[in-house]
Amino acid sequence: MGKVTWDDNADHVVSGGYSTARGPVLRSEKQEVTKVFFKAGEGAHKHHHPEEQTFYVLSGRLRVTLGDDEPYEVGPDEGSFHPSNVPHKVEALEDTYAVSFKNIVDPSGYDPTGALK
Repeated sequence: MGKVTWDDNADHVVSGGYSTARGPVLRSEKQEVTKVFFKAGEGAHKHHHPEEQTFYVLSGRLRVTLGDDEPYEVGPDEGSFHPSNVPHKVEALEDTYAVSFKNIVDPSGYDPTGALK
């Protein structure tokens, strides 16, 4: 069964350590898709990872800092692309829901949450 329900595990801490993002995660050996929620004023401290990541904002606003560039804002129906190993930081300017897409480079660092049987 390939159906995904995004209302389960809404209080799940996605990454811990560097991020306050909460929400359900679908993670396989090759991809991670997460419906994330950030409370206003929260976000992800500057970090980087080998995976490329794209954020698509559903509601709310994020301030994103990518590498050494000036921060920029993204809102509903906008997004932010974070290349592999480029430091980035995210701050929610208001309560924000977004979808995060990552390609998994090394699955040994992640616990899969979904698989077809």
